Amino acid sequence: MHPSPPPAYANRPPQQPATPPAAMINSSGGSGSYSGGEILPPPSPGAALGFSKSTFTYEELLRATDGFSDANLLGQGGFGYVHRGVLPTGKEIAVKQLKVGSGQGEREFQAEVEIISRVHHKHLVSLVGYCISGGKRLLVYEFVPNNTLEFHLHGKGRPTMEWPTRLKIALGAAKGLAYLHEDCHPKIIHRDIKASNILLDFKFEAKVADFGLAKFTSDNNTHVSTRVMGTFGYLAPEYASSGKLTEKSDVFSYGVMLLELITGRRPVDTTQTFMDDSLVDWARPLLMRALEDGNYDSLVDPRLAKDFNPNEIARMIACAAACVRHSARRRPRMSQVVRALEGDVSLEDLNEGVRPGHSRYFGSYSSSDYDSGQYNEDMKKFRKMAFTNNNDYTSSQYSAPTSEYGQIPSASSSEGQQTQEIETRTTTKKGGHSGYSSGYSGAS
Repeated sequence: MHPSPPPAYANRPPQQPATPPAAMINSSGGSGSYSGGEILPPPSPGAALGFSKSTFTYEELLRATDGFSDANLLGQGGFGYVHRGVLPTGKEIAVKQLKVGSGQGEREFQAEVEIISRVHHKHLVSLVGYCISGGKRLLVYEFVPNNTLEFHLHGKGRPTMEWPTRLKIALGAAKGLAYLHEDCHPKIIHRDIKASNILLDFKFEAKVADFGLAKFTSDNNTHVSTRVMGTFGYLAPEYASSGKLTEKSDVFSYGVMLLELITGRRPVDTTQTFMDDSLVDWARPLLMRALEDGNYDSLVDPRLAKDFNPNEIARMIACAAACVRHSARRRPRMSQVVRALEGDVSLEDLNEGVRPGHSRYFGSYSSSDYDSGQYNEDMKKFRKMAFTNNNDYTSSQYSAPTSEYGQIPSASSSEGQQTQEIETRTTTKKGGHSGYSSGYSGAS
């Protein structure tokens, strides 16, 4: 049973909301044509979002959601509850009510308002507004009606997602990420890319959601050092092991999501033994083989019954292989991935920066680089941290399906994608400092 707001709030005068943050200044750089983003001047937050105001009183949201009724509950999770609502204009919204008294919830609230109110792109979920009322923190999003990629790809009893739909979702998510990484200054690293954070409309257009862990990073910084947070199975190995975060961490997570679309498998297969559960590790040799001989049978989701375009599947496989390279700096930029998926360039474009004589996909590099041996050792250690006292994967961290809309009451699947935190102490070299970067994120 979900707690209802006390009646006293209905009669309490609304607290004046905080001043909205300044609008994001966008780049006019070359990747805009690949991200599909509009290069906008810096308008006021309300104008940037296309609404006359970007703040709500608690009473307005109470009315919009019928008192946060169970009938309007979309989901729940560690952060709180998400309810569907309808504004007086008839516009549908999703209202995320964060748990009161949670330091992490407060930081994630600030991160989302700071970041989502500054960006605008057809493949990013839009923030309609927010509410600060006493200790209450609520975020108001556009309502995206068709659930998540996780629900449609992995949900029990769901029809098989057809190949053109999978490609469409992959391309939309790639364009959204390319916009964050290459069209925004400072660039934005999402930090929690996964299937349950890709919302879908009825045309299966993808919208990247949940910016509670996102970070700004200066274009001059090679990386930021931060507390490790994310979802096991999607975390880039260098980020999981050291806390060094770059946009290439998002690229790795996106590559894992591509593997899900290609194979129909989850990032972590709980039916396998402890060290054989990783989709990335299972797929590596199959990706290489498929790219060498053009035989995709052992890799592609059998539910597709070979009903796919061979050229398109080859492009997606090549993109996935490049995105999950051990070495972060050898992973492609998201604008390169967009071009490759669209068939606008040769797949060799994905190999920019890979030296002749080295594997284009998974081979070891020089001792100064991040090789497969180091990757395996780091992932062993991270598994132990992620699953301490939880070798059967059944703790509350992984027991329920979650998404940007939280835990799905109808239980779309037996396993969830729960964001978790693993703290690692990191050191920045060359005159840097030891510890965590403060950044702008909710998880610094």
